[in-house]
Amino acid sequence: MPVSIDTPRSFWRQELWPRIRVATALKMVGLSVFLTIFFILYLWLLKHPGFAVVKMPLTALDRAIPFRPEALLLYVSLWVYVGLPVMLFGSYKSLIGYGFAACALCLIGLGCFYLWPTAITRPDIAWATYPGFAFLQQIDAAGNACPSMHVASAIFSAIWFDRLLRAMKASLLPRLLSALWCLGIVYSTLATKQHVALDALGGVVLALLVTAAAAPLKKYLGAPAEKGCSALI
Repeated sequence: MPVSIDTPRSFWRQELWPRIRVATALKMVGLSVFLTIFFILYLWLLKHPGFAVVKMPLTALDRAIPFRPEALLLYVSLWVYVGLPVMLFGSYKSLIGYGFAACALCLIGLGCFYLWPTAITRPDIAWATYPGFAFLQQIDAAGNACPSMHVASAIFSAIWFDRLLRAMKASLLPRLLSALWCLGIVYSTLATKQHVALDALGGVVLALLVTAAAAPLKKYLGAPAEKGCSALI
């Protein structure tokens, strides 16, 4: 039986582009508004913790991973990565369902920050010699540590991005690249010393719990309908 192998052009035409066309404006505006609201709440909690702040302890893994300033690029790449699965949802039902799950992820994380405020102890590094870090630490203090929302968002996005790629019958390569990107982001939270290993573990647990709760969404990951797929562009 002959095996059909799609070229990159046919894959783009048959799978990627029809999905991207579904509610493109809603996806882009919605993601921007969502991230803006999250950051407002996140930064407010940094300055107004509800209870005494707990310092997160270091582990052997934290001591083993050195400070790597070049990992900052991976760290900030999260804000590109989280947009990838959003653009590939092929129906309003799946898109809105994913939005509710992402809201739950963030609200649980923010709730943890309020009820159990945590912070890391920054290592003794000449931060002023690294301009990108000086700016980052001006807007993102050492608080709101556990669970790491950076890690939670990366893992959550990676799982759904992989499910979408499988629904699209994508090859192993983009799925592998996505997984490596996600792991790079997780690593960057430790290598930039923005988080400690226990923060990252908390982020992984949070992402897995919310993903499990949103499992019914998997049945809506199919290809978009032929008609009306470009509405709200």
